[in-house]
Amino acid sequence: MSCHDHPVDPERVEAVRAGGLTATHAEQFARLARVLADPLRGRILAALLVSDEMCVGDLALALDANEDAVSYALRRLRTAGLVHRRRDGRMGYYRLRDGAARAIAAVVNRLRELSEVGSESSTGDRADA
Repeated sequence: MSCHDHPVDPERVEAVRAGGLTATHAEQFARLARVLADPLRGRILAALLVSDEMCVGDLALALDANEDAVSYALRRLRTAGLVHRRRDGRMGYYRLRDGAARAIAAVVNRLRELSEVGSESSTGDRADA
């Protein structure tokens, strides 16, 4: 805990307690961030936003990736509760889970924006060097 038992700014302390992340939510966030940190998994989520539903082979072709790697990535995404698999005979078709699509779309769009800002600032840094 803290080395002092009284807050220096009680209003800010209370604001953080009321609106910050709890330890449980922070752990859930960290688990999700680890799942999303893999570039292939991120690309799969973005692909499923565009195409609605795809099989492993089609995803692999669309992303220029190995089918085994795509299959493993989809397994991780299913375990995380982000995608759903529908079986049709021997084929499995993957789609974003209901409710997850809008949130994932927002995250993907924000990541695109952030990556553009990051590439602009790194380009500027190189020009100054």
